[in-house]
Amino acid sequence: MRAELEFLQNHSLTSVLRRELESLILSGEFAPGERLNENSLATRFSVSRGPIREVCRALAEKGLLELVPNRGVFMRRIDEEQAAELYDVRAGLFASAARLLATKVTAAHISELERLLDRMEEAVAMHSLDAYYPLNLEFHDSILRFAGNGRLHKAYSELVKELHLFRERALLQGGGLSVSNIEHRRIVAALRNGDATAAMEAAFLHVLSGKSRMTLPAAAVPGHSSGNAPDTGDLA
Repeated sequence: MRAELEFLQNHSLTSVLRRELESLILSGEFAPGERLNENSLATRFSVSRGPIREVCRALAEKGLLELVPNRGVFMRRIDEEQAAELYDVRAGLFASAARLLATKVTAAHISELERLLDRMEEAVAMHSLDAYYPLNLEFHDSILRFAGNGRLHKAYSELVKELHLFRERALLQGGGLSVSNIEHRRIVAALRNGDATAAMEAAFLHVLSGKSRMTLPAAAVPGHSSGNAPDTGDLA
């Protein structure tokens, strides 16, 4: 019984640490390529280094961290070629979700998506990436949730976590906020009509549009407070 209790306690601790460290990573606290100090993390979370190592291994398997033998744990760097490959896969997954949702969409689904569209439009008017970005994440995640395919949702979510810094950059480029929400409205219009083919095509082209913006030269956008990614909260 004691061994079982210790297992449950350790398992719970690891789960909590994993969520907390993943949240720090996705909030932009660590720069790409930055070395994570296990001792500092252990002190920060008031735990030993063992659970920190276990969590770092798990996050490395998810593609968020990189374990370098004899050197330590580093934030993963994703170059444009790798990001482009991830965008291509994400486009297919998001298109599949939109197609599935079009076959079962409800008035409640459309109402929620339109609510998010309106809030994103307000962020566009303010030229605020910090306001737009989490709403954009919620919009995409809502479509995945409403589609009702758990495996598809999980696969998409893992790609989102790997791509979050590149997605932010894509929204900064080429009138990204305004263009992005126009594309969102096309997706919702197709869903509202129950047109699976149009929804799939609009969703696919939307992600590829983000991929194209990613390769444009960097540009500053008013309302974006820092170089770090906005807080993604419970990023799906």
